[in-house]
Amino acid sequence: MSKREEQAARAAQKERLIREGEIYRLGVLQSKYMVVNALHPDRLMHDAMEHAVGAVQNRFGNLLGGLGGPGGALEKINFRSIKSLAPYALTVGSFIMRRRLLKPALAVAVLAAVGVGWLMRRKSDPNP
Repeated sequence: MSKREEQAARAAQKERLIREGEIYRLGVLQSKYMVVNALHPDRLMHDAMEHAVGAVQNRFGNLLGGLGGPGGALEKINFRSIKSLAPYALTVGSFIMRRRLLKPALAVAVLAAVGVGWLMRRKSDPNP
């Protein structure tokens, strides 16, 4: 290898290292700004709310996931998302409020909750 080729190889390696250093510095700067942004109180509150909503969606998805078995009529509705349930809940709630059926609806909900509780306790009891 001649002296010129060695100098050209060193110059190319030097340019590559300089570019890598620039990319690294930009990554560090971006990370710094991301941390500063994430520590603002409004962002912390927003992230906490997103986490809470995600946890609730997960619970409801697990609870309601078994209702639409394979080939069932309820399979068309995605029960794993609160966003997909919201239109149905609003429609039912609006109907109940328009017809002034709040007290009967609450009574039915309480009876359903008691029935589900009884079934869950009965299902988990090893000696029927």
